[in-house]
Amino acid sequence: MPKIEVDYRDYFRAVAEALRGAGMLLVSVDRAGRPNAMTIGWAALGPVWGRPAFMAMVRPSRYTYGLIEESGDFTVNLLPKELARVLDFCGSRSGRNVDKFAAQGLTPVPGRKTKSPTVEQAVLSLECRVVGKCDLTSEGLDPDVDRSSYPRGDYHRLYFGEILAVYADPELVGK
Repeated sequence: MPKIEVDYRDYFRAVAEALRGAGMLLVSVDRAGRPNAMTIGWAALGPVWGRPAFMAMVRPSRYTYGLIEESGDFTVNLLPKELARVLDFCGSRSGRNVDKFAAQGLTPVPGRKTKSPTVEQAVLSLECRVVGKCDLTSEGLDPDVDRSSYPRGDYHRLYFGEILAVYADPELVGK
């Protein structure tokens, strides 16, 4: 069954479960159009500034950071459980050194509303345009969070991605 455009609000639970579990693939693209996938597990989904939004956290040391800064967009992709190995791979290697799409047999699908592609094998994909960003610092963070999540001070940048479109295979989401 081909993916259809859906309302992001119908998939809160699927996204929350994925983020609590193995994670999701955040995909960005370089200037030449080459995609890169990064596994994410810390994120949020919901309305911000009256817009549907996906808030993704990316450390400046990551290859993905520069790609999002250049492109101004990203996609978020929920893979079926049988592709959990892809999440492990994409979360443990840098796109600076390896073409993760080629290495894992992933197929990029050109974004309909973003420069960044979605992933054909995903059961749910969100196309997002960056509408805001802010850098986390130790100020304002709970000291326990700061100590446990940032022992080296490598704080994330929080990207607010307005969700432009969501595509799903409703029969496969959650399986």
